[in-house]
Amino acid sequence: MNHPSIRQVSTEVIYSNTWMTLREDEIERPDGSRGVYGYLERPNAVLVIPLEDDGFHLVEEYRYPMRRRSWSFPQGFAPAPTLEEAARQELEQETGLCPAALTLLGTIDVAHAISTERSNVYLATGLEHGASAREHSEQDMRQRWVPRAEFEQMVRAGAVRDAGSLAAYTLFLLSRA
Repeated sequence: MNHPSIRQVSTEVIYSNTWMTLREDEIERPDGSRGVYGYLERPNAVLVIPLEDDGFHLVEEYRYPMRRRSWSFPQGFAPAPTLEEAARQELEQETGLCPAALTLLGTIDVAHAISTERSNVYLATGLEHGASAREHSEQDMRQRWVPRAEFEQMVRAGAVRDAGSLAAYTLFLLSRA
């Protein structure tokens, strides 16, 4: 059973915009002591591993909070009736790729100590190539196909450090075992 061991006493929205809400809760621990817990509420996301010819299509863009460019699997929030449709939209928008098949590999908690966001991880296969339709905020995004061995080398070298992409790759490896 999943009984909460921390009780919410009160909650306050500190900041909110289209992508996130920052909350600060007054909490009570099991021993009765009180404290403050701050966290982000974010919509659930999708992450897509586009697999083709034993390699992956990656995207790279400047990540402002990290102050550097970063490679990752395509991911984000796409308004759609289902998560599978959101995965299709996100993949096509960022890469122009349209999958014949999407397989749900699992769900990851993106940053479970500070955020409510979950990411549903899909494997995309049978890729049809087309033109991307990136959002204005993605204007510096680049795309590249890399063989699986090169992807693993990029991880070892620190070129791929996105936690979601690394966790998604673990789900991919487990699905192949």
